[in-house]
Amino acid sequence: MNFPKRLLAALFAVSTFAAAPAPVTIQGWVIDSSCTFTQNLAKPISAECAVACARKGSPLVIQTSDGTIYLPIAGKMPAAGQNARLMPFAGREVTVTGVPYERGGSHAIVIQSIALKK
Repeated sequence: MNFPKRLLAALFAVSTFAAAPAPVTIQGWVIDSSCTFTQNLAKPISAECAVACARKGSPLVIQTSDGTIYLPIAGKMPAAGQNARLMPFAGREVTVTGVPYERGGSHAIVIQSIALKK
């Protein structure tokens, strides 16, 4: 069966670019990734500690109260690190709204808004 080239191109585009997940709101601590994994911390030791690690290049992540760790990622390509955006919140509890992604047991989020938890 021969399909017109335009129809094949349209089908490919639809199957390749699936809709992004719906935004969610999460609450958690902005903590450097090294501390949360190697020290098994539930929250940062201090804001100064989180900032110091982030300045040395450790990616900041958001850890929820149930232990889920979200890696903040860019929503555009080429991708950019998110530490600069998270630095004002390092070591603090936040509320984040964004588009979540999950792959291979890992969680990521494209942040739409972030604020200190009230």
